[in-house]
Amino acid sequence: MVPSSAMIARPHLENTLRAALSRSRVVALIGPRQCGKTTAAREILPLDSPGYFDLEDPRSLVRLGEPMTELEPLRGVVVIDEIRRRPDLFPILRVLADRRPARARFLILGSAAPSMLRQSSETLAGRLETITLAGFGIDDLGATAVARHWRRGGFPRAYLARTEANSARWRQQFIRTFLERDVPQLGVRIASPALLRFWTMLAHYHGGIWNAAEPARSLILSEPTVRQYLNLLTQLFMVRQLAPWHENLKKRQVKAPKVYLRDSGLLHSLLGIKTETDLRRHPKLGASWEGYVIEEVLKLADADEACFWRTHTGAELDLLLFKDGRRYGIEVKHQDAPTMTASMRIAMEDLRLDYLTIIYPGRNAYILSSGVRVVPLSDLAKGDPEVILPRRRRKERRPPTSPPPAS
Repeated sequence: MVPSSAMIARPHLENTLRAALSRSRVVALIGPRQCGKTTAAREILPLDSPGYFDLEDPRSLVRLGEPMTELEPLRGVVVIDEIRRRPDLFPILRVLADRRPARARFLILGSAAPSMLRQSSETLAGRLETITLAGFGIDDLGATAVARHWRRGGFPRAYLARTEANSARWRQQFIRTFLERDVPQLGVRIASPALLRFWTMLAHYHGGIWNAAEPARSLILSEPTVRQYLNLLTQLFMVRQLAPWHENLKKRQVKAPKVYLRDSGLLHSLLGIKTETDLRRHPKLGASWEGYVIEEVLKLADADEACFWRTHTGAELDLLLFKDGRRYGIEVKHQDAPTMTASMRIAMEDLRLDYLTIIYPGRNAYILSSGVRVVPLSDLAKGDPEVILPRRRRKERRPPTSPPPAS
C-alpha cells in the first residue's frame, strides 16, 4: 500500500520552519510548485485559521481587498500562500514587520527564487529569512524508498502515484502546466514549445559541462537567449547550475558550470524513461544517479558553499563542500564496489580535502584509506550530516584487501 502525502511526516522541515519563525519576522518558504510548501505551512497554521491566506482562493483575495486593515490586527503566525500574485503586499509586510514590539510573524510561500520576486528582495532586505524546499528526500521516506524515489523523483504526487504509468502521466502534466501557465504568470514571455525543446535538450546534457554554443546552434538561437532560458529554469528550481571551483594550482581547471535537472523524475520524463528497465538500459543512467545523489547530499549537508572541480587533464571531483572551515569531497559512483582511483588521490592532495566520501547504491559502508570512506546512499536516510561531513577523522582500521560485496 502506498502511503498518502498526509501520512509522510516531515518533522525536520516543521522544526526548521518553527525555528526560523522564532528568530525572523518574515520567513519565505520557496521551492517549485507541488513540492509540499502548502502542506508544510498547514502544519504550522491550519487552513481555516484567520491568519491563513491562500491567494489562489478568491475568498482570500476578497479578504485582502484592504490589506493593511486585514493584516494589522493579526497576532501570531500569518501565512500568505502564492505571494507572487500580490506583489503590492511586500511594502505592507515591511511596515508590519518593523512594529515594536512584534505582533505577528509572517510566513510567505512562493514558487520562484527571490531574484525573480524583486520586490521581496528589495523591500524586505534585512528582514527576510529564506528557506528553500524541494520535494520528498530520502530522509523523509526511509532507506527502502531509494529505488522508487530515484525513478519517480521527489514531487509528492509523482512519488505517491499508485502505478508507474500514473506517476509518468502526472510528471508529463506537470511539465505542460509549468510551461503553459506558471512561466507566463511570472511575466516571462517565452513560447512554451521553445522552452520545452530547450528543457528536453538540457536533459541530454544533464551532468555535463555547460556550453551555450552547442544548444544555441541546435535550436537556432543566440547564445544570450540560451543563457536566458537556462537562468530562468534555474530560478524556478528546475535546474541546478553547479559552479566550478578553481584556485591557484599549476593545472588548467574547468571554469564553466555543470548543469543538472534537479528532480530525477522530471529528468526521466524528458528523456522518455518510463520504467525501471528503461532506466537501467539508458545511456544517461550514470548521470541520472549522479544528479540524484548530489541533490540528496546538498539537502542534508547544508554546506556553506558547494561546487565541483575538474582539470583539463582529467582529474575531477563530483562535489566539493565547504562547511565550518573544512573541505569535504563527494564522489558519486554507480558501481557495485567502488575503489580508490588516481583522480581521487589527486583531488585529496590538490584540494587538501579533510575527508572524501564515495557514495554508491550498495548496502555496506567500508574504508578505502585514511580519510576516504565508501557509504551507501541509503545511509543518508538517517538524516545525520556526519554521514558525509564528519567533524573529525575517526581512528579507522586499515581497509580490507578487497571491498565487501554490494549486498
